[in-house]
Amino acid sequence: QRRSYTPLPHTGLVPVAASFLHSIAMTIDTTAQKTSISNVISAVVFAAVHLMCLFIFVTGVSWVAVAVCMALYFIRMFAITGGYHRYFSHRSYKTGRVFQFVMAFVGASAAQKGPLWWAAHHRHHHRHSDKPEDLHSPIISGLWWSHVGWVLSPKHLETDTDAVKDLAKFRELRWLNEHHHVAPVSLAVATFFLGVALNALFPSLGTTGFQMLVWGFFVSTVLTYHATFCINSLTHLIGSRRFKTTDDSRNSLTLALITMGEGWHNNHHRYPGSERQGFYWWEIDLTHYGLTALSWCGLVWDLRAPPAAVYEEAKRGKRPADGSAAHGVFDDSGDAGEVDRGAPAVRNRRRQVLPRV
Repeated sequence: QRRSYTPLPHTGLVPVAASFLHSIAMTIDTTAQKTSISNVISAVVFAAVHLMCLFIFVTGVSWVAVAVCMALYFIRMFAITGGYHRYFSHRSYKTGRVFQFVMAFVGASAAQKGPLWWAAHHRHHHRHSDKPEDLHSPIISGLWWSHVGWVLSPKHLETDTDAVKDLAKFRELRWLNEHHHVAPVSLAVATFFLGVALNALFPSLGTTGFQMLVWGFFVSTVLTYHATFCINSLTHLIGSRRFKTTDDSRNSLTLALITMGEGWHNNHHRYPGSERQGFYWWEIDLTHYGLTALSWCGLVWDLRAPPAAVYEEAKRGKRPADGSAAHGVFDDSGDAGEVDRGAPAVRNRRRQVLPRV
């Protein structure tokens, strides 16, 4: 079992050096307690993905390789934020079974394991946010652990299917969760052959298969890794607090821009069931804009918004009446994010109207 550690002293921002050393100690400790072949392979692959980025000094750079890198960053970040997080973890909108799998496959191509694994661990985080049971609290376990140490720990390799019974009933999601490596490997192969094709058809672009592989897959994947990880670590340390939640979640414009809206973390922890995390028009939330556009196409619908009471609470700066901050984490009734197998996607779609603020 994971050893108990005393929370680090902090006043807003945890001292980086102390947090780093503390978390390194936790990573070494938990790894020493339980090591397996699969954990070693996972850690080696994770390190190799980072090391492959050094080949940019060998392949050089072209504008088309950087463009593909950034395009794949935003596409996969959207699949993580809009799919893995807002749909699979919180079921904050509805979609059909086919598009559900599309979002899951694209999300898996970001090499952050399968959708069931991701959602199960995230739901656990919301139940115990910044408490000793939290898997990746920077307040309890330090900066390094919350950012990447917990991912490398052998303790968190398995999927708690009891936490995601609503998702585990779909055999295609179970398959993808078990074979999550298929998606990133397929993308890596595709980026390589894209570079080969562009080199053959348009040599003036100055790219090659290997250059496209390094920039389009490896660099893009590492950027997506650490942008996602920043939400686990930095959004509980840096930013402002609109709501008096029971954890240290915070709102950050900078992190919201990097992660397509996930930086409005205090908003999210106050009402996790909301599809939009930027609660006000000036809080930029690119994932919300993307999901709204998809709702116009009929691919998703019933986008859930915060109730008026949450906005009233924000104005008054008061804690919820019951002292809770976990309204709408997900709905066990199966209605909030149930896949619609019936009529076309536009059926039952309704527009969410926010109060004027």
